[in-house]
Amino acid sequence: MPIDVPGLVSATDLHLTVDSIAEWQLPSGMIPWFPGGHADPWNHVEAAMALDLGGRRAEADRAYEWLIDLQRADGSWHQYYVAGDDGRTQVEQDKLDANVCAYVAAGVWHRWLLTSDKGFVESLWPTVEKAIDFVLDLQTPRGEILWARHADGTPWSFALLTGSSSICHSLRCAIAIAQLLGHERPDWEISAARLARVIRDVPEAFAPKHRWAMDWYYPVLGGVVLGQAGRTRLDERRDTFVMDGRGVRCVSDRPWVTVAETCECALAHLAVGDRRTAEMLFGWAQQFRHDDDGRYWTGTVFPDEARFPGGERSTYTAASVVLAADALAGASPASALFVETAGVLPPLMELPRDL
Repeated sequence: MPIDVPGLVSATDLHLTVDSIAEWQLPSGMIPWFPGGHADPWNHVEAAMALDLGGRRAEADRAYEWLIDLQRADGSWHQYYVAGDDGRTQVEQDKLDANVCAYVAAGVWHRWLLTSDKGFVESLWPTVEKAIDFVLDLQTPRGEILWARHADGTPWSFALLTGSSSICHSLRCAIAIAQLLGHERPDWEISAARLARVIRDVPEAFAPKHRWAMDWYYPVLGGVVLGQAGRTRLDERRDTFVMDGRGVRCVSDRPWVTVAETCECALAHLAVGDRRTAEMLFGWAQQFRHDDDGRYWTGTVFPDEARFPGGERSTYTAASVVLAADALAGASPASALFVETAGVLPPLMELPRDL
């Protein structure tokens, strides 16, 4: 379906960007960051969502089939994969990241919102169920979700605010899928509510990552801190992370602007009703576009405008642009997934203090 953000990027432009993602997808279905690079399941799903938005359904299906084939018996995926010389997928980094594993639920729910294809959702339900159960096995009694497990099953000792915020959104997508298919998962609903509570109220539950922009905007983007509280949160550190006319720094003490974080931050502002800032951020991201093929530089270092990582234009960056454009344009039935959770995702439960 055509996605057009007037004055910023056209439907033709975005169609080219989606095609650029499809061009770099491997025959296995894996979507690497760039040719010869690795893939991780989170960014792989993000790219699959962009393919769906661009009408590349067959390519998106192959992306999900790749995930199904690689899912471990415990419901997880490894953090990074690469293609071997024979084209077969190989594990590059064997850590089992909870946020990476949870995101498949967001992709499946996005497909449902986009197409109302219940058969697709039913076929992915076992994959989603196993992934979410793996993730929730890492939830602490307080409510945060530990970052990861080592490949031998040993859990890491700390939680991350960005990851937990994204997991909360993915968990609500999983609950929506369960409800659609008639599966009762009250434990998932309680877990999501406990996770949201600790994100809002217990900052000490998470490893300190205050340098990173994602820790600033992800509680908003994940749909946990919204309304006036969300606007206040975004206002508080805007000057720390936003480089006017350029975009969002990935870390507060370096002049590194990334397109993906700029687009995600635009979505966070849209989620709290600040459309003006969302459009401004998205507009700044367009200076990093290659008009010949629709790709975007991953990151840029100012003031010399060196590319960081050197020369990289990534599929996940392209995908972030497509998803942000859809949200701004309201072009597809899935456009509200990250910016208007009411009516799109089940509400978070209100829990008694002792639960």
